[in-house]
Amino acid sequence: MKPAERDLPEGRHRLLKEFVMTEIDKAPRKRRAVLAAPALALAAAAAVAVPLLFGGPPAYAVTKGADGLIHITINETKDPKGLQAELQSMGANVVVDYIPIGKKCSPQPRAARFLDKEEADLAVWPAPEEHFGSFTIDPSVIGPGQTGVLEFSSSENNGGVIAGIWARVAEGPIAECVLVDTTEAPLSH
Repeated sequence: MKPAERDLPEGRHRLLKEFVMTEIDKAPRKRRAVLAAPALALAAAAAVAVPLLFGGPPAYAVTKGADGLIHITINETKDPKGLQAELQSMGANVVVDYIPIGKKCSPQPRAARFLDKEEADLAVWPAPEEHFGSFTIDPSVIGPGQTGVLEFSSSENNGGVIAGIWARVAEGPIAECVLVDTTEAPLSH
């Protein structure tokens, strides 16, 4: 079973595929290439909308590659401690927090020292092509006595969603994130 099929209720993938193929077949031959992209975009939108009507996708998905990189897909900014536990079960010593717009973590800084990206770049950018839409981290850059810190924020903007991710490696203990009001960007450090 393909990953996209797994998220759809039984029979919905077939119906969605039939719908897309019918729409493509309705188009004259020379316009097929032009209409295929909108039909596929419609199919992708429907693939997202249908699961929401029937329970929806999980808040996040995590996979670990043979190279040790961990790919994180955030579907909804909820259950950061569940994501944190799953990442830790994969060997990534990280803390995860979701920070809503109008809030920020306090205290700042949350650790005695955050390593520069040159010292330990936790985020892999750009993510490997096969994990487009995911956020990738390299847990091997987290050394003994260090902890990765992942802070995620998202907001709606003109019908779309803007997401921000802050990923760093810290030395020593990490202070608990206490959300406080702010007029600054949620991930400004």
